[in-house]
Amino acid sequence: MPTLPSEQPSHRRRGMAESFGSNPERYDRTRPSYPDELVVAVVARGRDILDVGCGTGIAARQFQAASAQVLGVDVDPRMAEFARRTGVEVEVSAFEAWDPAGRTFDVVTAGQTWHWVGPVAGAAQAARVLRPGGLLALFWNVFQPAPEVGEAFAEVHRRVAPDSPLNPWTVSDGYSRLLTAATDGISQAGAFSSPEQWQFDWERTYTRDEWLDQMATSGGAGELPLADLQAATGSVIDGFGGSFTMGYRTQAITATRD
Repeated sequence: MPTLPSEQPSHRRRGMAESFGSNPERYDRTRPSYPDELVVAVVARGRDILDVGCGTGIAARQFQAASAQVLGVDVDPRMAEFARRTGVEVEVSAFEAWDPAGRTFDVVTAGQTWHWVGPVAGAAQAARVLRPGGLLALFWNVFQPAPEVGEAFAEVHRRVAPDSPLNPWTVSDGYSRLLTAATDGISQAGAFSSPEQWQFDWERTYTRDEWLDQMATSGGAGELPLADLQAATGSVIDGFGGSFTMGYRTQAITATRD
């Protein structure tokens, strides 16, 4: 399920932000990667990359495979340790408080994590560590289910979690608040060109077990009757023949350091 914004800004919900490390192996196994077109576009701007909120290193390894040198920063030592075992160098810190020790970078990236960072403080920190002309690239994978998939998952959520304040499958623009906050933070930091948006559409096929496995990695999973949601969702996927294809739209906010 998608992690959607609540009324409280995500970067102030530290407990949720640090919940993903409870099972880093599952997180790394089930979370989607990012489209090759995004990786190529980012690396074209420079091969010395700082990956903010690198988690288990999903995006970092993709950049490394494209011949980039990557340093990760993550607040969770469990996620950082997993990433190190996969060959990613990581330092443990909240990005706003991280000490770059004089180091600068061609690109600062954040995949599926910038909403856990203070938008203005994070952009100001990125400006401090980017070389002139460097790129800040913040990106999220947004579910784009086929109508029959989205409707079926929405009905499961309504039936199993009727008291949940937000049904993620009925919110068409659930990430707009995250994108707006990121854009506003960059503008307020005052060190970047006008933010631009990149967009990449792609898809991934899931088996029943693969999809149920990743449901537990949602930021809001701990606030839902997860086992019941998984059981009901599994029945829906069985009805699709045991697998289905999920569409994704990778949305990025980018800006160049003045």
